[in-house]
Amino acid sequence: MNRTSGILLSITSLPSSYGIGCFSKEAYRFVDWLKEAGQSYWQILPLGPTSYGDSPYQSFSTFAGNPYFIDLEELVKEGVLTKEECDSADFGTDEKDIDYEKIYNNRYPLLRKAYERSSISQNPEYQKFLETNHWWLSDYALFMALKDRFGGAPWTEWPEDIRFRYGYSMDYYREELYFDIEFQMYLQFKFTQQWGALKTYANSKGVQIIGDIPIYVAMDSADAWANPELFQLDKDNVPLAIAGCPPDGFSAIGQLWGNPLYRWDYHKDTGYAWWMSRLWYCFNMYDVVRIDHFRGFDEYFSIPYGAETAKGGHWEQGPGMSLFNRMKEVLGERAVIAEDLGYMTDTVKQLVADSGFPGMKVLEFAFDARDTGNASDYLPHNYGRNCVAYTGTHDNETLTGWFKNISDEERAMTRDYLNDHHSSDEEIYWNIIHLVMRSHADMCIIPMQDYLGYDNSARMNQPSTVGINWRWRITEAEMDEKMKTEIRTLTRRFGRLAHQWEKELDSTN
Repeated sequence: MNRTSGILLSITSLPSSYGIGCFSKEAYRFVDWLKEAGQSYWQILPLGPTSYGDSPYQSFSTFAGNPYFIDLEELVKEGVLTKEECDSADFGTDEKDIDYEKIYNNRYPLLRKAYERSSISQNPEYQKFLETNHWWLSDYALFMALKDRFGGAPWTEWPEDIRFRYGYSMDYYREELYFDIEFQMYLQFKFTQQWGALKTYANSKGVQIIGDIPIYVAMDSADAWANPELFQLDKDNVPLAIAGCPPDGFSAIGQLWGNPLYRWDYHKDTGYAWWMSRLWYCFNMYDVVRIDHFRGFDEYFSIPYGAETAKGGHWEQGPGMSLFNRMKEVLGERAVIAEDLGYMTDTVKQLVADSGFPGMKVLEFAFDARDTGNASDYLPHNYGRNCVAYTGTHDNETLTGWFKNISDEERAMTRDYLNDHHSSDEEIYWNIIHLVMRSHADMCIIPMQDYLGYDNSARMNQPSTVGINWRWRITEAEMDEKMKTEIRTLTRRFGRLAHQWEKELDSTN
């Protein structure tokens, strides 16, 4: 494998005219910018429709796409919206921040207008889309229409007849909510159409997409409502236990995610059929799939339902290699990144090794005064080739914010390792990026905020908090020629330049 590199940037963080990054012309320009910066990968965050808290890791469906990503300007070109309608909607005025409340309240009415003007049922491409995706789309569209019908309440609070999907109730609501269901299907058609076009464009420019698949699904999701047998639920579809993780570097009380846990015995008995469908779908959407919380496939943390913190949880056995052996049998060899962060037991390390998937090395975890210095798996001189090196992830502080907030001892450890006692605290991030890029790791991914040297005001997510996350956006002015040239120079210096474009880049710059 060639040495490669890429940039981590959520699609929501892109510039755009209407309040949130989407599949608009700015996304295509970012692909061009990545190519010209010599990058091989664009890593994004999950694309599913988000619920309360706006986290892409808590989605209403593991298969559906977020309607926020639909480009309104493209709908104007199609003649189903007018520019005046889009311009008059209030999506907020801060180009560096996403106001999710305004996005929710003002984007959906526009999308509904577009649907009502679209005559979509007469579109043969739409009919083909329905036929191809019926296996998940039918339940999802009904689920979302029902959520609107019941004022946004979670499905566990719906009337018993539809909560348990009685046949007569399903028939009744499919008829009563016909147009609301079709609206949801229209949104998924436009999402799929526009995402497919953007991914095809990225691939044509030599840029591959790294997608992100959360290990768990949300309790309030079409997946849990339509397939309760997949999860550890009681006869009333109430969780017996929920997912999370024990106390760690991110949280002293652990994390209480709240997702339902899988009935792994049932999945195994079905040949992991649901997981095969899920993974197949993701491999169609992305070029590389990062599987979140990989250690949960070895052992998963089970927390009693109703607990207020994760402290009372315990570990239980996951499916291990039987799931991934089945994946290779059904889907063949696929490009996967195993998110193997957190407390790594010998059995987790063995699972990652047996899978053959590259794991993740996060530089910010390397300089911990409680650790034994050079023994750290996260120090770059200990990286093997089969891994993906990061300065940080969406859950970490930015490099600049991290360096400011670590202890004096840890700052001294970092400077000693860098042999850099002269750079200011505000400038040292660039030398830390150099450190990661020169490592032996075959692939290196740097968050855009770290390339820009931003502090924690640009942090994407602070685990165990709600309402302050997933909001940061970049402006086009920040992605200037100087930054692009510096990244390309750095990428070439450490042998990570996208080779197929090297001559072209040299001739055009």
